[in-house]
Amino acid sequence: MYLSLTAWSFPALTLNEAAAVSRALGIGALDVGLFYRSALEKDLILNDPAAAAAPLASLGVKIPNYYHLFGEGLAGRNLALPGTLEKNIADLRQVLAFADAAGIATVFILPGVINPGQSRRDAFDVSAKSLIEMGKATGDFKATICIEPHVHSFAESPSIVMELVEQTGIRLALDYSHFACLGYRQEEIDPLAPHAAHVHLRQARMGALQTKFAQGTLNFPAMFATLDAAGYKGALAIENVHQDYMNTLFEDVLTETVAMRDCWLEWNKGRKE
Repeated sequence: MYLSLTAWSFPALTLNEAAAVSRALGIGALDVGLFYRSALEKDLILNDPAAAAAPLASLGVKIPNYYHLFGEGLAGRNLALPGTLEKNIADLRQVLAFADAAGIATVFILPGVINPGQSRRDAFDVSAKSLIEMGKATGDFKATICIEPHVHSFAESPSIVMELVEQTGIRLALDYSHFACLGYRQEEIDPLAPHAAHVHLRQARMGALQTKFAQGTLNFPAMFATLDAAGYKGALAIENVHQDYMNTLFEDVLTETVAMRDCWLEWNKGRKE
């Protein structure tokens, strides 16, 4: 396991500046996406994956993960929306070609929301079909696709996520904070750890998707040990943010990033190899 930093944690920074922050903090890895000043060019990724990948080589950091949205926002062309599968698969092929060209190991997408007229089970069934077909259609690429179960998706409980994993074989971009803010205990989330392909780190508590490190309920040394025991070898991406979503506007992102970094370093130095 190793640390990464999400580029969208710093909305005012360019991609090069976010990479410089990652290097300055001794992290040396950066997740990339489609948000704020560090955003990648979505149209270029979809139309010329190799050209989109080329500039990333000069950032001077490892890039473990790319976060892709098929449409606009959480609902646009989401995986649970009927009639989107063919276009989403076509886009995903280009996204994975981009990831392979850039040496990005994982691509995370969202599982989908409950669309108008749907029940939670309806959304689950459409998303599961989408994920199964995506797996069949994209198996020739090196990059691994994974989903991030999140607040406001249909997959808001560990039990629903586990059922989705068992039906589809999909891997996870696992973020304990999305479950913790809904009131799930850490031990209820832990069984998802063996299915993680990527991990996000952020302190949370019931009712708050993000809170200050000292004020949250997530036990990160215990989380690191759970992931380690599950054989997880990938990135731990620190994802403190400054954005309107779920009122995550009030923490000092840099201070919280350093607190999480130091927590990892303290635990990791005592880890038995």
